[in-house]
Amino acid sequence: MNNLSCGSSRIAGCRFSVYPMSDHFAEIILGALKQVNTEKVWIQTDDLCTCVRGKAEHVFDVTRAIFAFTAATGVHTVFNGTFSIGCPGDSQGDVHMSEDERKLNADIGLSGDIETAGHFSLYPLGINHYMDVIYQEIERAKQKGTLTQGIHYSSRLDGTLSELFETLEDAFLNALETEQGHLVMTAVISANSPSPKKIP
Repeated sequence: MNNLSCGSSRIAGCRFSVYPMSDHFAEIILGALKQVNTEKVWIQTDDLCTCVRGKAEHVFDVTRAIFAFTAATGVHTVFNGTFSIGCPGDSQGDVHMSEDERKLNADIGLSGDIETAGHFSLYPLGINHYMDVIYQEIERAKQKGTLTQGIHYSSRLDGTLSELFETLEDAFLNALETEQGHLVMTAVISANSPSPKKIP
């Protein structure tokens, strides 16, 4: 039996899928991937989703760029991802932990201004005061102006694509500074939706 504990690895990761609502979804996704520089992350795609791993800043850099370039086509696009750090037993991809902090996909052009809506949920695992950490990041998102309401099992965000991913990255990294254990965050983001926003 493995003797593993949360927080033993500082490798961050995200397992995600991007869904362009188009008959040409494969071409759209592959076209977006060609525009994204993934040199600083470990990346693997199977028939269900894509997994990106490495330093947290590069994981967010790559996932944001993939979603941005997919949404830039103008079709309704949804990103559904689970971010994690401190997972017991995480070992592959360590080679990318020596990368510097310069993001290779910082410039996403006008894609960053696309209006988006999203839900996110934060899960600090293995601590008794997890709600304090969650409320702290909800308040931080509120101060940024991207938090629009609390909903069942999640919090709603609205703003530009860049604003939402900045909120997600800040929430993840700030929660990590508070607790150095196993942290999980789920996020669903939608762009170019034909449905009107419904915010009470």
